[in-house]
Amino acid sequence: MKHIAYKTLKLLRPKQWIKNFALFAAIIFTGQLFNIPVLLRVILGFVVFCGLSSGIYVINDIFDIEKDRMHPFKRFRPLANRDLSIPYAMTVFIVLTIISLSLSLLLGTAFFFFVIGYLTLQLLYSTTLKKIAVVDILALAAGYMLRVYAGEVVSGYHISVWLVLTTVALSLFLAIGKRRSELTLISHLPGNTKEATRVTLSHYSERLLDVYASIFATATFIFYSLFTFLENPAGLKLSLSIFLPDFLPSSLQRKWLMITIIPVVYGLMRYLQDIYEKHEGESPEKVLLSDLPLLFTVIAWAFLVIVIIYVTGS
Repeated sequence: MKHIAYKTLKLLRPKQWIKNFALFAAIIFTGQLFNIPVLLRVILGFVVFCGLSSGIYVINDIFDIEKDRMHPFKRFRPLANRDLSIPYAMTVFIVLTIISLSLSLLLGTAFFFFVIGYLTLQLLYSTTLKKIAVVDILALAAGYMLRVYAGEVVSGYHISVWLVLTTVALSLFLAIGKRRSELTLISHLPGNTKEATRVTLSHYSERLLDVYASIFATATFIFYSLFTFLENPAGLKLSLSIFLPDFLPSSLQRKWLMITIIPVVYGLMRYLQDIYEKHEGESPEKVLLSDLPLLFTVIAWAFLVIVIIYVTGS
């Protein structure tokens, strides 16, 4: 029984739930993080997406079971390794989907249909979209972006257009990094395994993906910088102006969010290093949890954002 429970948990990939924290973006950047009723709604939305995303990973493993058995790492997944049966996995998928959809109804019709849209996109990706070059990257990025929009829908608060553009660029960057790492990994294996493990890898070259990565890493930096300069956070607004010298330019007294550009730049550079030097990036959440400097950078960025928005209010 313990063996089945452990393998089931492994099947659900709880590490992937980190991506669902994107639902909190809307309330964090609009100063509503400590609005308890809204926070509870977002937490429930987070639970819904955790259940739904785990269900999607299960069904994806069912579709890819033969390809995963030829992959150097994925062959150890419960289904590919024959630790769990396909009928059992299908039951888990159905139960998780029913529970997630039922909970989503508690958060309103709009959120429910949004969840249906996310589920449909992921099922299309698992069956069709991931086999089409470029479209597979766009679909992966859409999955990241939809989490942010889900946070808007469930909370009723909206992030600025510059943060939306940052999300788009970062989502594409992460998706491209995933493909780049997969291509590097597969290219070092004996034989022609690109087509066997993932159809679209045969349509990408390392040079092409390098260009894509450069474009969207740069776009992420630019859009986030514009966001920090133009955004006016609505937090607790405990002004720190009394501690600032009068001779400082007024822009330095108001645009505290610009400080967070520093960890963002370092984070982008560190992630690129993981992709190109360590040949990681196939699983963004794995990179985040295993790279301590990168993890510390993300925590530092989050701390600075919370302090700036909810203490300085500027």
